[in-house]
Amino acid sequence: MQTFRAAAVQMVSGISVAANLERARHWVQKAAAAGAVLVVLPEYFCLMGQNERDKLALAERPGSGPLQDALAKMARDNSVWLCAGTLPLQCPEPDKVYNSSLLFSPEGVQVARYDKIHLFGFSGLGERYAEADTIAPGSQPLKVATPLADVAFGICYDLRFPEQFRMLAPFDLLLLPAAFTAITGEAHWETLLRARAIENQCYLLASAQGGLHENGRRTHGHSMIIDPWGRILAELPEGEGLVVADIDPKLIQSVRSRLPALAHRTLA
Repeated sequence: MQTFRAAAVQMVSGISVAANLERARHWVQKAAAAGAVLVVLPEYFCLMGQNERDKLALAERPGSGPLQDALAKMARDNSVWLCAGTLPLQCPEPDKVYNSSLLFSPEGVQVARYDKIHLFGFSGLGERYAEADTIAPGSQPLKVATPLADVAFGICYDLRFPEQFRMLAPFDLLLLPAAFTAITGEAHWETLLRARAIENQCYLLASAQGGLHENGRRTHGHSMIIDPWGRILAELPEGEGLVVADIDPKLIQSVRSRLPALAHRTLA
């Protein structure tokens, strides 16, 4: 493992899939131009619909479809590892989809797929969210060995369930596409992100939705890259853009050797 540059893209996705894809292409290209060889898109990068059922019409068969083809091309055209936020994939349950994060190699080959396990539910202060109404949960935590690093995957609400990532430890990098609400993000986003990086002694790339969307929803933003000591290396509070930082394996080893908390674990 060598030092490499990574980027998290922040978007304010709208109701037009074509426009969202064009914005994603723009930011992946900008990230590559900044030297990033790994780029992460946010959750729901391709659509923040007028209602929760809009995504059902976009659902693709795993491995085939215009969204997946466009993402493979983005990775290939920019020679980057691309963690493609989330997109809807077909599932066996009627009127539901998987909310899936795909990893593409620089050759445009899909090498990994993670289906969101924990489905967000919240009500209060005039808001209600129930992802289980339209999304089927995944069942398998995922860690993938790549030439860059050992990478663990989570999506948004998964962040609140540290046991998911403890099952996978050790890993070098945690990728977390998200669309945290403004209310829950203000209260908990930074605290949870830094805790996951600290307790797993890993880098964390959190790629968020960040702003007021066409459908009236407001997301928290604050995309971040955090190091294994819990320090925020880069942050974008709101609006579209990039956060970029170098991932240094020597720092991972330094933290783990000076404070060998992973080796000291006694409970499964």
